[in-house]
Amino acid sequence: MRAAVPENLIAALVRKGTSELTVVSNNAGVDDFGLGLLLKTGQIKRMISSYVGENKTFERLYLTGELEVELTPQGTLAERMRAGGSGIPAFYTPCAAGTIIQEGGVPIKYRKDGSVEIESSPREIRNFNGRDFVLEQAIVGDFSIVKAWKADTRGNLVFRGTGRNFNVDAAMAGKICIAEVEEIVQAGAIPPDQVHLPGVYVHRVVQGQSYEKRIEKRMTGGGASANAAEMIAQTLSPERLRIVKRAAMEFEDGMYVNLGIGIPTLASNFVSPNVRIELQSENGLLGIGPYPIKGQEDPDMINAGKETVTSIPGSSTFSSSTSFGMIRAGKVQLTLLGALEVASNGDLANWIIPGKMVKGMGGAMDLVSSGSRVVVTMEHTAKGGKHKILPRCSLPLTGKRVVHRIITELGVFDVMPGREHGHPDCEHEGLELIEIADGVSIDDVRLATGADFRVADGYRSRWLKPMGGQ
Repeated sequence: MRAAVPENLIAALVRKGTSELTVVSNNAGVDDFGLGLLLKTGQIKRMISSYVGENKTFERLYLTGELEVELTPQGTLAERMRAGGSGIPAFYTPCAAGTIIQEGGVPIKYRKDGSVEIESSPREIRNFNGRDFVLEQAIVGDFSIVKAWKADTRGNLVFRGTGRNFNVDAAMAGKICIAEVEEIVQAGAIPPDQVHLPGVYVHRVVQGQSYEKRIEKRMTGGGASANAAEMIAQTLSPERLRIVKRAAMEFEDGMYVNLGIGIPTLASNFVSPNVRIELQSENGLLGIGPYPIKGQEDPDMINAGKETVTSIPGSSTFSSSTSFGMIRAGKVQLTLLGALEVASNGDLANWIIPGKMVKGMGGAMDLVSSGSRVVVTMEHTAKGGKHKILPRCSLPLTGKRVVHRIITELGVFDVMPGREHGHPDCEHEGLELIEIADGVSIDDVRLATGADFRVADGYRSRWLKPMGGQ
């Protein structure tokens, strides 16, 4: 996953020509690097992944029926590998309950005419303490190919920066694990308490000849947060800047926060000076700092959006399964992310337009199913004025009844759960408009919104910055 790609071993597979491969990986990188090379040569039969991302070859091969793709939520994928390496055949998770992932019917393989040849099967579901959980089976591979920074002659591995990500879980899940490393040292050279993965999981160690260590999104900055905010503000339209600034008001001092790509990530640059938040990245970093100074970018220190980042004092790195363990347990208190559609009951759709656009769910399903607060930041309508806030979502769901608040350039809605859904103090169910932007009328909001909503009493005074309202 992103940092720490076993590029030399992948290149060897390309040369060897091994075909009909089933590959388990969070994504397939980019078209001309890493697993993208095996896709271009047609050596992969099936990808088990959470994210197609910006790999156009990956998306094209899938939609044209040339590649089987089993889409799995990112945290579930990491846990399936961790479980496989731990002798656990299956486990229950709240992630994806009530979605097409649990219900079955996700296209795995298309025919050339666009019809579906293979689709996913339903997952068993079981209720624990009034909440539905999905049964997921562990993954064990014939081979694991991973990348570490250093190994000793006993196979003990050390990773660097965010390079642990899926590498640790993948190494555990392989019947035979081959680790590509940058340096091999003698046994004893690595202190026992600095070993990230014990050699019992590793069968072979290969020292790579050279490393490109490509950076997919080279982001730089390094200035004070005020300067960063000023620079960002100059690049955004007034409407998007309004959303970014309002999203920043959701942060409270001491919060652990996960931010989606785009507007949510930008909002972190506008945090109030008296508020300190800890940013968590799904690929295994808690305590994200600013973008690095130009020339100091580190390919082993990136965020979930593949951007180069730094860390703050007191930060920590860990594996993807540990990362999603803290998410699943509700330790990350706030998630900000974008959406394709949001329903008036809090249903969210943001990962696929069947037959047209497949980005994958990544970690979104895990994040929104954690029970933590979920805030959607998005432009109010799609191109042509098409409604994105609807009575019900028309696209496959990311999560059911998971959204707490919606922030757009027109205003802010709270999703009210109502008494029928276990909230005796909440009289209303559905959307409630609590804030409105300067120069925008209630009629403007109603015209741009595809679902009914009520206007909160005293909504004018709820905006914490001078945006006014009628």
